[in-house]
Amino acid sequence: MAHLKNHTPEEIRSAIEGKLSRYFGCEVSDATDQQLYEAVASTVRDQIMEMYTPFRGERTRQKAKKLYYLCAEFLVGRTLSNNMISLGCYQAFREALDSMGVDFDKVCEQEPEPALGNGGLGRLAACFMDSLATLDLPAMGCTIRYEYGLFRQRIVDGQQVELPDNWLANGNIWEIPRPNETIEVHFGGTIEEKWEQDGLHVVHKDYKTVLAVPYDMPVLGYETPNVNMLRLWSAKSPKTLDMQQFNQGQYAQAMEERELAEVISKVLYPEDNHAAGKELRLRQHYFLAAASVGFILQDFQRTYGGRWELLPDKIAIHINDTHPGLAIPEFIRVLVDEKHLDWSFAEYLTRRVFAYTNHTVMAEALEVWNEDMLRLHLPRIHSILVELNRRLSARLWDYYPDQWQRISDMSILSYGQVHMANLCVSMSHHVNGVSKLHGEILKDTLFHNYAVMNPEDFSGITNGVTHRRWLLEANTGLASLLDETIGTGWHKDASQLSLLKPYADDAAFREAFAKVKAQNKERLAHYLKEHQGVTLRTDAVLDVQAKRMHEYKRQMLNALHILSLYNRIVEDPDFTIPPVTYVFGAKAAAGYTRAKLIIRFIHALAAKIEAHPRARTMLQVVYLENYSVSNAELLIPAAEVSEQLSTAGKEASGTGNMKFMLNGAVTIGTMDGANVEMYEQLEKKGIYIFGLSASEVEQIYRTGSYQAHELFTSAPELYKTMMTLLQGNLLPNDPRAFNDLYNSLVIGDNGNMADPYLTLRDYASYAAAHTQVISDYQKPDLWWKQAIWNTACSGFFSSDRTIQTYNERVWNMEPLKLDTYLN
Repeated sequence: MAHLKNHTPEEIRSAIEGKLSRYFGCEVSDATDQQLYEAVASTVRDQIMEMYTPFRGERTRQKAKKLYYLCAEFLVGRTLSNNMISLGCYQAFREALDSMGVDFDKVCEQEPEPALGNGGLGRLAACFMDSLATLDLPAMGCTIRYEYGLFRQRIVDGQQVELPDNWLANGNIWEIPRPNETIEVHFGGTIEEKWEQDGLHVVHKDYKTVLAVPYDMPVLGYETPNVNMLRLWSAKSPKTLDMQQFNQGQYAQAMEERELAEVISKVLYPEDNHAAGKELRLRQHYFLAAASVGFILQDFQRTYGGRWELLPDKIAIHINDTHPGLAIPEFIRVLVDEKHLDWSFAEYLTRRVFAYTNHTVMAEALEVWNEDMLRLHLPRIHSILVELNRRLSARLWDYYPDQWQRISDMSILSYGQVHMANLCVSMSHHVNGVSKLHGEILKDTLFHNYAVMNPEDFSGITNGVTHRRWLLEANTGLASLLDETIGTGWHKDASQLSLLKPYADDAAFREAFAKVKAQNKERLAHYLKEHQGVTLRTDAVLDVQAKRMHEYKRQMLNALHILSLYNRIVEDPDFTIPPVTYVFGAKAAAGYTRAKLIIRFIHALAAKIEAHPRARTMLQVVYLENYSVSNAELLIPAAEVSEQLSTAGKEASGTGNMKFMLNGAVTIGTMDGANVEMYEQLEKKGIYIFGLSASEVEQIYRTGSYQAHELFTSAPELYKTMMTLLQGNLLPNDPRAFNDLYNSLVIGDNGNMADPYLTLRDYASYAAAHTQVISDYQKPDLWWKQAIWNTACSGFFSSDRTIQTYNERVWNMEPLKLDTYLN
């Protein structure tokens, strides 16, 4: 790399040995795995800081506009090898460790995976940070430094068990503490309004203070000296110990205030099916919002003084889903209460600065807060929301006169609830969905009334993934093959993957591509054997569904089809299929009982198949425990079939589908989310589409014409499969375990629609498509041509393209000028 000093393997070895000696008083021969990891990681960190120190402050010197990307989660994954790749020293470190007799991969495995995210939302944010840095766009991600993350998933007797994920037990070698930039966040208390000569002054009294202490994690760009930061806010109490209570023997009470403050940054997405959980989530969201806004405006003032009119030209704040949405009233609060700006001017600036990405098409999933609860914990924020709602209602009345119900549906406050999506839409200058289809759904249904008023404020910007992590790091075999075949230009320009298209017709290249896939399957098999004691069949089709466990993602459709195949194998001795291994990877939310029951169903099905001598020669079901970025980097490169089964119109985009495509898996899926654009990019080749369209799904919901019971009773194969859920054969010791799954699909919950995600309605179409997939897999020339075609057509789904689109439509930033940092 041109901008970095090229450290030789000998220099790297010397640095690692020196750290072992100075930090731990040991040599390589007697160092523990943890000590080796810390020595290697701190050597990489030194290189990062060597590059970052002279660069720090360049954005301020250039007076460049900066993006602040606020998200409740950033699923960054391990960063050691990724940082080596960005620095251009990956191979040098491998050679250095080889010369020391140290296993490079084993060292990398010692790194704790930051428990800062859960699913697609957090992984998308992490990909965006990678692309922002690579494109030299100044940005800072903002989130909470969760001490225990979501949870660590264990499977015990076929059921999910949640364990704390103590990823910070040995510290985080990458983070840089910034205690000098601590922000006070205030909860509770009362507000007092005072009218004085210069206007209204609001005083917040008797509040409790929580300190937001920042830690920065560097995010490196690829082949650039640009380093952005991911800021993690940790909650600390200003009151460490009440000595008076302690000395009176009231030990628990002496620590109580501290514990109540610091619980804010303990766990990602605490269970909220009770009042305390809801309050904690609210406190978390405001903590993130207030800490981030406080820093943003302090940083702006340090650079530009009190020239607040420059705010829209110098900063952009992006709300990724509604979790950080309270940053909007907090921004107004600081400008009005602390900087003494006129309300109308503050509101104007806020709307110019903020943009919002929506991530759900389901109205019932849009975030709302109980207004009384918010008023109690955030009295000043509530009063600001009241005023914002009053002004919004006046504007809506002008546009929709006498339409009270419509105005109520669009309001920030209505019927005792705070509607966060309406807050974000009404106060952002741009609102986007995360695929072309999703953008259309926002305008046509979810936010239709707003889109009618300001259609230019809405768009669809299709998600993307960082192809560097998901190929250069996760699939080194395929990356090397691509480099040899089409050169290395694709590393920074993913559109160059299209140069691979002619090689789909090259028999020698197809053979090399298939060989890499086989090696990746063996690598996954080794991991599963070592970590779960599972023997993965590598001679079978590897069919994967890996995503958050949820009814609309329809893992149930996949499992019912496997059960149907099992029934046919058992009942018909002449029925055979080529061997298929089905791999599931998913966590279910701790309080989502039905999703956890689906996990149990999948494990019962796996055990049933394994116990049958003939069935296990054709079918295998494997559940990848504690699905994470790290094991996804093993699973995705090995996958041959990618299951993308969401009900059409329910998945906003998806990014797992893109990662599988990039790595040469062939998709079976609905016309939902980004699958639609994958179908277009693939020119309708190498993808197996099934099921209803989004418009057909919407018509079923609108007319109420679907009768699940009639459908399944008229389909003998499906009927037999569903009855297996009731007969108790899957779990003889708990024969009624899966009655709820049957009831949800056939009868419905509490008088509601049965099979609301149309699993049974799409079953026949899915089964036919899957039969075709397995049939085509038996034709190697056709299959590997399709697999290569998927990789060749995946360049559009790079997060680099996504970020460039956001910048053109929303942020309008200029890349930093970094020529002086290049040798």
